[in-house]
Amino acid sequence: MAETLLRAEGLGKTFSSAGRLFGKSDPGVRAVDDVSFEIARGETLAVVGESGCGKSTLGRLLLRLIEPTSGTVHLDGVNVTELSRRDMRAVRANAQIIFQDPYGSLSPRRRVGEIVGEPFEVFEPSLNRTQRRDKVATLLEQVGLSSAIMDKFPRQFSGGQRQRIGIARAIALNPSFIVADEPVSALDVSVQAQIVNLLQDLQEERGFSYFFVAHDLAVVRHFADRVMVMYLGRVVEIGPKRAIYDTPHHPYTQALLSAAPQPDPHRKTQRIVLKGDVPSPRRIPPGCHFHTRCPLAQDICRVERPPLRSIGDAHQAACHFAVPNPIPLSS
Repeated sequence: MAETLLRAEGLGKTFSSAGRLFGKSDPGVRAVDDVSFEIARGETLAVVGESGCGKSTLGRLLLRLIEPTSGTVHLDGVNVTELSRRDMRAVRANAQIIFQDPYGSLSPRRRVGEIVGEPFEVFEPSLNRTQRRDKVATLLEQVGLSSAIMDKFPRQFSGGQRQRIGIARAIALNPSFIVADEPVSALDVSVQAQIVNLLQDLQEERGFSYFFVAHDLAVVRHFADRVMVMYLGRVVEIGPKRAIYDTPHHPYTQALLSAAPQPDPHRKTQRIVLKGDVPSPRRIPPGCHFHTRCPLAQDICRVERPPLRSIGDAHQAACHFAVPNPIPLSS
């Protein structure tokens, strides 16, 4: 069994408001609610779900870019949620992020060489200018760019090229863990596959673990080892990629997959249409968060939160009625 690199336990985040909402006290927004999981060394765990389900917030909690309201994160055996700001500095070298927006994540006032070389300035100050430029040149070539672009500005490049620059910056210190926050969603379809293949190649060469935030289920099917499905801040299903795609147990997972284009034209998929809108994260339903839209909901779902329970080898679902024979998606 692969060594555990990252472990999150009971992780939660509530964004509070100091005022009142329509004359009532504002309960705040529960963006992440009691989330626990592990990521093995060299593994890609993809997290999927509708917009606003807490995917990106969870990724930032893992890196302590935002502070958790509850829970802990252990990275390489170190409880990073207890570290001081000074001690977190060493963790930053081992845990990085690739942002969704290749246009907004790079400073327009700095040249490419400065952007990619910044981690060396911070963590390897003993390097002289020539040594730093040599390292930057190597990184740019590893992500498919020419070292000749070091003195240019980000505005001179396409979205795909900017994202490659961001990736070069993220891998500069050879971290063991990377949060990839929808790294291809802002790119043209023709470029997305190139970036995903680059991330895979780098992982094979360097052994990164990825927490891969995505909404494109086709990209996840190609890239992930395991898949975690979130709804309103909670994990509703998690397991090996094949188990999630072939035998989804949670009704929400089934609905997501039924709406995704099928790569096999001979497989006929029955579309599952969910009724109603996603509840406001300020007024989350009691019990199972999904019960207001769930076709299987019964009285127990309205009052009792279903725990994640095992339904197979490393496959778990949080549903009172998850069974070994899920609702069929094909006919």
